[in-house]
Amino acid sequence: MELLAIVTVLALLQVFWFSFQVGKQRQKHDVPAPAMSGPDEFMRAYRVHMNTVEQLIIFLPGLWLFGYYINPTIGAALGLLFIVARFVYQGGYMSDPKKRGPGFIAGWFATVALVLGGLVGAIMRLLAGGLS
Repeated sequence: MELLAIVTVLALLQVFWFSFQVGKQRQKHDVPAPAMSGPDEFMRAYRVHMNTVEQLIIFLPGLWLFGYYINPTIGAALGLLFIVARFVYQGGYMSDPKKRGPGFIAGWFATVALVLGGLVGAIMRLLAGGLS
C-alpha cells in the first residue's frame, strides 16, 4: 500500500505544480484574482489545472480501490501512467489545444482501468466471501 500512498502524493504534488503554473500565467498576463478569464495562454494553464482537479475525484478512489482489491503494484503503475499522461496533456494543451488528446486519452484509460478494476475486485471479493 506504500506505493499507492507515494503515487497519491505525487498526484497531489502535480496538482500543486499545475496551480503554480496558473499563478505564473496570472502574473505574466496581468490577470488578477479572482478573474477566471484572460489571454489564451492563461486559459489553457487554468484548464489544465482544473481538468486535472476534476479527474482526481475519479482517479484517487479508483487508485485505492484497485490497489486494495486487485494489486497495489499494478495499481501504482496505472497511477504513474495517469500522472505521466497528465504532464503529456499539459504539454500538448499549452502548445496547441488540439494536441491535448493523447495525454487526456492515456490518463482516461488509466483511470477507467483503476475504477473498473476496483469494482470487479470488490464484486469478486463479495461473491467469494459473502457479505461481511
